[in-house]
Amino acid sequence: MKAQDIVRSALRNAFRSKLRTTLTVLAIVIGAFTLSLTNGIGAGINDFVRSTVASVGVDDVMTVTRTVEQQTPGSGPAEYDPHQIAGGGGPGGGGVPGMAAVALTAEDIDAIEQIDGIERIEPAENVTLDYVQHGDGTRYQLALSQFVPGMEVELAAGEQVDMDADAPQLVIPDSYVEPLGFDDAGDAVGRSVVLALTDGSGTQVTTTVEIVGVAEPGLVSAAGAIPNGAAVSALYALQQVGVPEGQGATYASASVWFDVDAGEQVTEALKDRLSDAGFTGTTLEDQLGAITSVIDTIVLVLNGFAIIALLAASIGIINTLFMAVQERTREVGLMKAMGLSSARVFSLFSIEAVVIGFLGSVIGILLAMGVGQLVGAALSGSILADLPGLTLILFEPATVATVIIGVMAVAFLAGTLPALRAAKQDPISSLRYE
Repeated sequence: MKAQDIVRSALRNAFRSKLRTTLTVLAIVIGAFTLSLTNGIGAGINDFVRSTVASVGVDDVMTVTRTVEQQTPGSGPAEYDPHQIAGGGGPGGGGVPGMAAVALTAEDIDAIEQIDGIERIEPAENVTLDYVQHGDGTRYQLALSQFVPGMEVELAAGEQVDMDADAPQLVIPDSYVEPLGFDDAGDAVGRSVVLALTDGSGTQVTTTVEIVGVAEPGLVSAAGAIPNGAAVSALYALQQVGVPEGQGATYASASVWFDVDAGEQVTEALKDRLSDAGFTGTTLEDQLGAITSVIDTIVLVLNGFAIIALLAASIGIINTLFMAVQERTREVGLMKAMGLSSARVFSLFSIEAVVIGFLGSVIGILLAMGVGQLVGAALSGSILADLPGLTLILFEPATVATVIIGVMAVAFLAGTLPALRAAKQDPISSLRYE
């Protein structure tokens, strides 16, 4: 019997007992469906994070802050630091709102600049706004997000802020358009808003800033409004009015430029040198990478359930083929008596197992793709509407192929025991089998 004859015979024999084989295939479908869907979710979110990092265009910039030792439970009160500031309040404030951070001083900026591997440094002045207001409308709280030269955000209307412009400029989040009294994002562009803050003497002061763009919600731009350098400088100058003499300038963080083309090892070495000096260096990819780590962990756990389903399905394959071997004992004996080798008999039943695995994996993946399309379309218009460009469930060809090959491998291994039993049968005893 030639190889192609064995394959054709295996395809026919796989569905001799249609109900038993269909139930086995169905068990594989469940595992392949779960495996494909969870991998698709992980791939979709990770792809969105990667595209976000690429779109902002600042892979050669690192945000540097003063390293703060976390207070452990039961360790007693933390020592007072005169340079402590509120985290998350201003440009470059990489901390979590409500948590404390330690400001950088002018001496810190000089020390960072001297570290080997730093090409350029730009301190981020810490500005805390009281409110934003358009005309005589309602006043709303507003935070300022860090904006590094070269960064780009997704815009619903308008343009990016010009860091070299002399006039103060601002890109506001899309969520502020309607509350501030604008008809739509396009209507807000070119209009002015009032920003208020409290200076060093406790007096609330205001300044007017032009809106040049409206940012769509996303991983980077949703945190707050994005000012240009002129706006930050003007606000910081107002904030410093009334500050006692002798109190030096402090900064929430500093943006440093480095040679990203030198490789990941060089970048990690630079972070180590910063750490040795008492600072923490974080790239945008590091910040968003925490999201991918969480997603990968969740996907790994869910894949564990899918693998359990596939193991249960493999038991079904073993049962199906063992029964097939028993039912076809005389047939196997006849084939061996006519000269069919044990290796050919083994191949015959192994291919049946692989066929079952292939059918189950393909059907499971097709079902996952269909469900993924429906769920993605439904969520994109509701809870994911604020994340344009996100494909929640992304099926990558390499991943799909890996799932199919993996399931077929599991099916092959599951069919090994029945196939070996068939291959070892004695032809004379098999022909006598009733």
